[in-house]
Amino acid sequence: MDNGGKDYDGPVLECKNLCISYFTRAGEIPAVIDFNMTLHQGESIGLVGESGCGKSTVAMAIMQYLGSNGAIVGGEVLYKGRDLSTFSPEELRQLRGNEIAMVYQEPMASLNPSMTLGRQLMEVPLCHENIDEKEAYDRAVKILSDVKLPDPERVMSVYPHQISGGQQQRVVIAMALLSNPSLLLLDEPTTALDVTVEAGIVELIGEIAGRFNTSMVYISHNLGLILETCDRVNVMYSGVVVEHGSVAEVFDQMRHPYTKGLFGCIPLPGADKTAHPLVPIRGQLPLPHQRPKGCYFGPRCDFFEAGTCDQENLAMTTVPDEPGHTVRCRRWQQIDWDNYHPEGVGAGEMEAGEVVLSINNMKKYYEITDNSIAAMISGKRVRHVKANESITFDARACETVAVVGESGCGKSTFAKVLMGLETATDGMVVFNGKDISQEEVQDRTPAQIGSMQMIFQNPFDTLNPSHTVGSQLARVIRKFGVETDGDKVEARVMELLDLVKLPRDFARRRPRQLSGGQKQRVGIARAFAGNPSTVVADEPVSALDVSVQAAVTGLLMDIQKTYRTTLIFISHDLSLVRYLADRVVVMYLGNIVEQGTTDEVFSPPYHPYTEALLSAVPIADTSINKQRIILEGNLPSVTNPPSGCPFNTRCPRKIGEICETVVPPVFEPIPGHQIACHLSVENFQAMQPVIVQANQPASPAAE
Repeated sequence: MDNGGKDYDGPVLECKNLCISYFTRAGEIPAVIDFNMTLHQGESIGLVGESGCGKSTVAMAIMQYLGSNGAIVGGEVLYKGRDLSTFSPEELRQLRGNEIAMVYQEPMASLNPSMTLGRQLMEVPLCHENIDEKEAYDRAVKILSDVKLPDPERVMSVYPHQISGGQQQRVVIAMALLSNPSLLLLDEPTTALDVTVEAGIVELIGEIAGRFNTSMVYISHNLGLILETCDRVNVMYSGVVVEHGSVAEVFDQMRHPYTKGLFGCIPLPGADKTAHPLVPIRGQLPLPHQRPKGCYFGPRCDFFEAGTCDQENLAMTTVPDEPGHTVRCRRWQQIDWDNYHPEGVGAGEMEAGEVVLSINNMKKYYEITDNSIAAMISGKRVRHVKANESITFDARACETVAVVGESGCGKSTFAKVLMGLETATDGMVVFNGKDISQEEVQDRTPAQIGSMQMIFQNPFDTLNPSHTVGSQLARVIRKFGVETDGDKVEARVMELLDLVKLPRDFARRRPRQLSGGQKQRVGIARAFAGNPSTVVADEPVSALDVSVQAAVTGLLMDIQKTYRTTLIFISHDLSLVRYLADRVVVMYLGNIVEQGTTDEVFSPPYHPYTEALLSAVPIADTSINKQRIILEGNLPSVTNPPSGCPFNTRCPRKIGEICETVVPPVFEPIPGHQIACHLSVENFQAMQPVIVQANQPASPAAE
């Protein structure tokens, strides 16, 4: 195959005026238009933009994976100087996984559940190189060790379902890197992972790519991640690139209103839900066959000018004195960004009221039976999984309490106990003056169920596809006895649609006719249909684009102020938690390791686990410096937790045997800020901030 070989010294990848379409019964749907990109050896470039903008379609075109109804209808994709469309099927088979590799968003969709991981890894060199099985096995073990998987030989012998999601993603990355590809495509490779795992994987990819001088195309909606991983960035909107440049140019001197809009949706350290609220981009991404004339972003742009922006043949222009920085906008030189202050979606000051929810020493254990021979001999066949251990905190009216921690820390189990899907093993959960810790949901009154509702992570799976939006809201209203008269029920449905800022005619639509953000708004309307005093929101915006996230977050705050609702916000997105929450509860392995107001938890002194979580958060701001703290190892098994401090097996500040044997005391730097840790007062006082502005010197924590 003549493609230049691995010693080729020209651009590894060139996309020239690339146009991609899908062909459906309705006709040709142009997905990507006039896409240009040049990637040299060892470079990394990011593709960012809202869902549906064409990022993944570009990656599929590079892999020649467009399917039977997709095709490149214009331009070309050159790999090491040769047009990929001229490659034969056999040449493409040799190229994929060898010269060009791809890491997908969902690792379980990339792994064969019926084959051991070792067999799947060994297939790569066995298919592409002339080596024997022993050498393939040794190579696979070595790459698993490189991606920091513990006990790689054991991993070789297990099936995908026998390891965690983070470990599965590491295996997929190992598989992609096994043949030292020249080009690595990464499509949202860390979206489903905890921030601590994400930080480790990002560092790992950078380390291995640096070692082998691999070129990378990084697709993500996380601008902070792009800042940490890429040299240059393409901002895409509705199938076209609207801005391109180095990461520093685009992040610090953005020129396109859409790029500015994306950054206005992100809860950066300077954002404040009261003083500096997020600014969502109004409207929605146009469908490919409904794009407006001229600038596709025109209907959503604050600087749109009829007669100028709606003219055809809108080309990229170069920013003076920044030769690599280009922008697709006719008015970018006329915009006065310094005096542009769009109105955000905040709810203003909200004062917390009386205690609505009081959790006191709540525990949730699960019994499991061990049928191993060792357990039978010892007689200890019943073990306990301590999902929640001594959970204690209060939540007040009109207050947002965030519960944060890695997957497996017990956040969702805690939510199940609150909702009555599980009962507590011990302790109390007092809600509106009544202990509900032992009451299952079927034993609770309609008033109790209606007063505590839940917003789920995935809006796609929580709405009945065969019922209209209006009928689903009406059912909740009747179920909880809010209204029984037909006219009043219909009026309440319309009020709820007004509340979540959806048109009233959406009552007649079915879920399939709504976007992801619209479905989540319906989910919020349904949660508030029973007039709840408390709402449990489990990762309510993690599946949404940043522009939709900002709108939904603002909506939640607005409704919270109107109804004085208590919001229990479960999340692993600490940037959003810092912006939204009044109080933060940090959990690790079923235990609360730190809690306090948001300002207290996000400033030193920290619990070492909180410190590591903050260090792992990608921040899309070039003026921010962070301490680098990468947690080693994996979360211990809940069936065999460590003695002493639950965090001692991974703690970078571990001080000795006391951490392994003694349950840590609770230290209070100030009343209400609680840290469960063995560190001394002097250690806490010497802690430096994890996140600081580049021009702001770090200072020791105040005594």
